[in-house]
Amino acid sequence: MAVSAFARRTLKVRHVRSAVSVFLTALCAGGAAAALLLILGYVVREGITSVNLPFLTQVPHPIGISGGGVANAILGTGITVGIATVMATPIGVLTGVYLAMYGRGTVASSIRFLSDVLAGVPSIAIGLFAYAVLVAPFKHFSALSGSFAFAVLMLPVIIRTTEEAIRSVPITIREGALALGLPIYATTVRVVIPAARAAITTGLLLAIARVTGETAPLLFTAFGSQFWELNPGNPMAQLPLQIFNYAISPYPQWHQQAWGGALILIVVVLVLNILARAALRSRTSR
Repeated sequence: MAVSAFARRTLKVRHVRSAVSVFLTALCAGGAAAALLLILGYVVREGITSVNLPFLTQVPHPIGISGGGVANAILGTGITVGIATVMATPIGVLTGVYLAMYGRGTVASSIRFLSDVLAGVPSIAIGLFAYAVLVAPFKHFSALSGSFAFAVLMLPVIIRTTEEAIRSVPITIREGALALGLPIYATTVRVVIPAARAAITTGLLLAIARVTGETAPLLFTAFGSQFWELNPGNPMAQLPLQIFNYAISPYPQWHQQAWGGALILIVVVLVLNILARAALRSRTSR
């Protein structure tokens, strides 16, 4: 009887602890979701009135003249991030493949360590580095220097996601290709990388989403512009930079447009994350 009573008390204590743990976990998850929804709702409420066709198709107007938009900033951000993606993708993917397929010993461990350190470096420090390397020596701001800074920020994400994607390919697939007589490099290029393509694409989309909203590196590199600019060798308008400049200005008209730009930026990042999850889901469903 005493043993049975003790067992019941122990079981009751475990149930209470389990219920408390579930409650605290749900409370934390709900708090995080509520904070995200609060931010999103506030940005939508403040910015939705500014987002219209002229806002998306016009360049900024001088203060005192109504209207104007962020079309040049949207284009500039697309160009800068696109060039950064072209810079970072081959280096990041090849490094990730090397670490997954051949990475053993001190060299591979050092690369992984440096990649992890780079992932934690503040973006403003990367911006200063790009300024010191590409802006100060030539005494000229440009979107290319901004793309370089973005590419550096993207590298750790691409390297790590590519390495994990390659490692997730079943070893039997590699062994089957090798058994058919394919050399290691052909197995990697023709079999392993295509099998991991969806996961690698997910990493690329996450890396793009990571840098799309960055402002600090652009302060030292792209500089910004109020006009249309297609030459990446010149200063170019950037959406995060324009939001920053408008937000710190003393003009209510620009404040309102800053909220509109923030809403567009959030939508872009949200779409990129949805695409990344869709790519990952398509991989796991196969």
